[in-house]
Amino acid sequence: MSLDILAALMMFALVSTITPGPNNMMLLASGANWGVRRSIPHLLGVAIGFSVMVLMVGIGIMQLFERYPLSNTLLKYGSGSYMVFLAYKIATASAPKLDEVSTSKPISFIQAAMFQWVNPKAWAMAIGAISLYAPNRELSSIGIIALVYGVVNLPSISLWTILGQQLQRVLTNERRLRIFNRTMALLLVLSLWPMLGGMVG
Repeated sequence: MSLDILAALMMFALVSTITPGPNNMMLLASGANWGVRRSIPHLLGVAIGFSVMVLMVGIGIMQLFERYPLSNTLLKYGSGSYMVFLAYKIATASAPKLDEVSTSKPISFIQAAMFQWVNPKAWAMAIGAISLYAPNRELSSIGIIALVYGVVNLPSISLWTILGQQLQRVLTNERRLRIFNRTMALLLVLSLWPMLGGMVG
């Protein structure tokens, strides 16, 4: 992979990871509810989990979609339905009481890594990156894409978690936190539109 293509790939990875999407909306909420330190497993799960997903998609899963286009459509509808359910859970969750904060838990590393497989934006990013920068599906090129995303992803998504933690100063009572969580749930649903909207009509 030439330096020009590598630079373009890094820019593609930066733009696709730092823009709003399900992962970033959830990390923003995690930062606001739990802070950056307790959200580190969530952050690492997203970054590492997505890189593993890129490898798996590049090695063989894309061939399944090309051979059976219906499987791609079913995946999008299934993922979208799960995301709407998740948004509902976020919107209806009660704010933790002060004596519950230390015992309640944010999303774990494994949960965050597994979440990538039902995240429509993650699928779009993985397929788009491989189609553009590893069209011949060479293992070396797929590995570089996964590595670049691993390097670029973590600082990009960390910004959203830090922003969420800064919002803790504003979310000082249960009512504000409830409004924030409902707003995050709405934005989570809206973030699906670029991936799922083209399927309607």
